[in-house]
Amino acid sequence: MRVLVTYKGGMKEPRNVVVTGVTRGLGRALARGLVAQGHRVIGCGTTEKGLASVRDELGEALDASLVDVSDDAAVAAWARLVTARQGVPDLLVNNAAIINRNAPLWKVGAREFSRVVDVNIKGVANVIRHFVPPMIRRRQGVIVNFSSGWGRSADAEVAPYCATKWAIEGLTQALAQELPVGMAAVALNPGVINTEMLRSCFGSSAQGFPKAEEWALKAVPFILKISERDNGRPLTAP
Repeated sequence: MRVLVTYKGGMKEPRNVVVTGVTRGLGRALARGLVAQGHRVIGCGTTEKGLASVRDELGEALDASLVDVSDDAAVAAWARLVTARQGVPDLLVNNAAIINRNAPLWKVGAREFSRVVDVNIKGVANVIRHFVPPMIRRRQGVIVNFSSGWGRSADAEVAPYCATKWAIEGLTQALAQELPVGMAAVALNPGVINTEMLRSCFGSSAQGFPKAEEWALKAVPFILKISERDNGRPLTAP
């Protein structure tokens, strides 16, 4: 089944866009929007069921693989496959992330804390480690690391998640200073969106916020316009 959503504004030419976490939430909405504009999306997810669903929806415009971004070896193999099959990415979006169950920091177990760090920080670093070098050799491309409002502020009972998103802000600022002219790395706060993740911590009040599909209508064109002029800037999606 092909997506029927359309977006205003044309594109100059199709881009290769890598998006982590495409099976649900913002990643899926982003993939849907990019495909609707004619771009090629290379994505990953952690469940076969989720991948089958998004493949069925987006068809051949999506190249999706089963990859846990916290597994460096798996990301390395995925990156080799992608660059051989699809070429070097023009745009890399680190979206995949998880959140801890609502709890005071001292009640978050070591295993759960580590898992949040492994996905949200190490996962981003793994993807950068294996996808960015060929982008650097070409001296072209944009890296968008999804941050959060909780990467620039904080709240109770989500300390592990806040810590990882603050880390993404710093990691991205440093990365931006390491890239050659012609490239950009930005930390993007997507805003407060009614996703499964938000519902896990907001409960029923999450219904008062836009759904991922609504968010993508403005966010996709915004992300596609990010360029080397934005390198190092902390951005917020409209």
